[in-house]
Amino acid sequence: MGANRELKRLVENFWSGKVDENALLSGSKKLREEHWLLQKKAGLDQIPSNDFSLYDQVVDHSYAFGVIPARYKNLNPGLETYFAMCRGLQKADIDVPACEMKKWFDTNYHYIVPEFEPNQQFALNPTKILDEYNEAVAIGIQTRPVILGPISYLLLGKPARGAPQGFEPIQLLSKILPLYEELLSQLAGVGATWIQIDEPFLVTDLPSDLKKDYSSAYNALTKVSPQIKILIATYFERIGSNIDFIVDTPISALHIDLVRAPDQLESILKRIPSTVSLSLGLINGRNIWKVNMEAALAEAQKAISCLGAQRVFIAPSCSLLHTPHSLQAEKNIDSEILDWLAFATEKIKEIVNISKVLNDGAQYVQTDLDANRKSIQDRKTSPRIHNSVVQEKMKTLTPDMFKRKDPFRERQLKQRQKLGLPAFPTTTVGSFPQTKEVRAVRAKLKKGEINQAQYDDFIKKEIEKCIRFQEEIGMDVLVHGEFERNDMVEFFGENLQGYVFSGNGWVQSYGSRCIKPPIIFGDVFRPKPMTVEVIKYAQSLTKKPLKGMLTGPVTMLQWSFVRDDQPRKDTTFQLALAIREEVRDLEAAGISVIQIDEPAIREGLPLRKEDWNEYLNWAVDAFLLSSTGVDSSTQIHTHMCYSDFNDIIESIQRMDADVITIENSRSDLKLLHAFEKHEYTNEIGPGLYDIHSPRVPSKEELETRLQEILKYISKDLTWVNPDCGLKTRGWPEVEAALKNLTDVAKGFRTIETK
Repeated sequence: MGANRELKRLVENFWSGKVDENALLSGSKKLREEHWLLQKKAGLDQIPSNDFSLYDQVVDHSYAFGVIPARYKNLNPGLETYFAMCRGLQKADIDVPACEMKKWFDTNYHYIVPEFEPNQQFALNPTKILDEYNEAVAIGIQTRPVILGPISYLLLGKPARGAPQGFEPIQLLSKILPLYEELLSQLAGVGATWIQIDEPFLVTDLPSDLKKDYSSAYNALTKVSPQIKILIATYFERIGSNIDFIVDTPISALHIDLVRAPDQLESILKRIPSTVSLSLGLINGRNIWKVNMEAALAEAQKAISCLGAQRVFIAPSCSLLHTPHSLQAEKNIDSEILDWLAFATEKIKEIVNISKVLNDGAQYVQTDLDANRKSIQDRKTSPRIHNSVVQEKMKTLTPDMFKRKDPFRERQLKQRQKLGLPAFPTTTVGSFPQTKEVRAVRAKLKKGEINQAQYDDFIKKEIEKCIRFQEEIGMDVLVHGEFERNDMVEFFGENLQGYVFSGNGWVQSYGSRCIKPPIIFGDVFRPKPMTVEVIKYAQSLTKKPLKGMLTGPVTMLQWSFVRDDQPRKDTTFQLALAIREEVRDLEAAGISVIQIDEPAIREGLPLRKEDWNEYLNWAVDAFLLSSTGVDSSTQIHTHMCYSDFNDIIESIQRMDADVITIENSRSDLKLLHAFEKHEYTNEIGPGLYDIHSPRVPSKEELETRLQEILKYISKDLTWVNPDCGLKTRGWPEVEAALKNLTDVAKGFRTIETK
């Protein structure tokens, strides 16, 4: 994105028509060059290319291999088609939805899901990959192009709608492999020597019959050119027995993640062939704490003792996409805590320093080593890390704090009597558009240009406008719009102790959407109510029920940079206790509907199934701890998105939320099969339309989707809502879409009463 999110602004200006295609492409080229030169100046030996994207690397890959669904075939080739796949397109007589979007393994980054036909016709378009390599050469940098591996690419995809039962994209390997060979041949032709091929699925549970596919793929790719050396990159987990898939293929190097899976080094060293180098992911590419240089050097020495220095590379654990750009812009983080941190630019220096010690000796970076040792020790012994009150609360948890007082059916009766909602009740998932005006007023408050009272007055007016609109269109359960909140995690972190906040610590979530994760450095607790006064005010404006909106403990954990000096479970339970207190205060203030969002609960699922039960047990317990301290007549909602619910449906049932809203609009209704198959008993609101696209769904489209939903979910359990919050959308499209949505719900009620 750039040090100051330059790419975000460039892309969004292109979407809005403020800049043309030439300006977008030239600005992107300038940003790439800046980043390559930054890495060269820092002293990196191998610098990647083709790791830049206008939206997402997976959709880039689909475009490069001609995997463009039929619905986009009549669009203008190039950026119109590319962005339509990412965002949908609605203009004149064109109305096409976006492709499905899912979480990238267990991260908060999203990718565009490829769609494959059984007779898929691949067509290589290597322009982007070759051009970016040549751009780097032009400024004197020989890069290592990065491409997504054929096995992982096919496994990331899904069969196109209408594909016959039994078809799986991996069956297309023999068809796509020649295009990979051609791509490597063309890269060799322009001078590339090292090629990084990412195969992240090698850290997941793979069937043994895939071994033959891996073997055939990489035996073919390594024969393309004697000039090309292939590095297979894995990350986010341990390779485990999947090492069997690659030990017999003549690759040149293997990358492993030693941050998420440090215990795998010994077994890899025993199995790695004598012709293969090993890239050690020693620097955490997903968190912001300084590396313990002494510990990292010890791990590197183990590998060198076994393989020799020439066969050992030093690297981050994964792409630095998941960390902010640089600490240089951080002016307000407490100096003590700032000394514990390393963003992407600082992590590059850590890589280079480890390499210098191993190659030349510690004396050349002794000052940095001494400073690192002091930082690590200072953090370990800082009195700011632990809070005795929080520690005592953690010792007093009891079993009855993890369950509701009554079973769901009894609660449902009490809630229906209290709320008096119609059939097919309508609501939204929480946020309403964060307009330029809202952001501008918030910025003025931070700069001291207005006082808190002026800001509060503005927010109240925005809330009232939002309430009146919802009443006007006939929404049943209202929300206050969350105009006072900068981000669903950052807002709560700012109201809790144990957090610190960066000023410019942005990371990409999807497309141009960036988030600034807060940093949990110590024990977490709630010093005072966080939302009660605002929600009470909003409820005073209407006689309809209004939802108190909170973020759940697992999502607070997943979407923060989390302390790494205690188990994640302990941090999550501390968060859950803080949210539990807020829930009880909201109920005491007269709020009868409370939503505790957990969109990240599936995201946090370990990549290896043998690790699932432990995680799901404490993750669900954390949600229960946060949500069960209320009366049975108080309705608890939660929200989840971009999840393979089949994997965790039993755990979702154990969460025992009264109402769950889920992302569904981009998923071809396949998520609902899990709820039908497992006979999910509580109320559910599958998203009727995609809020990540600017297009407005018609009433007919919404009616059709609701009819399809009712094939899987009982009408007396079905809610009508969008699939996520509306923060990133504009008011005109939100007004039109929600008006259509409430009209459709009213129409279905009319049918039910006939």
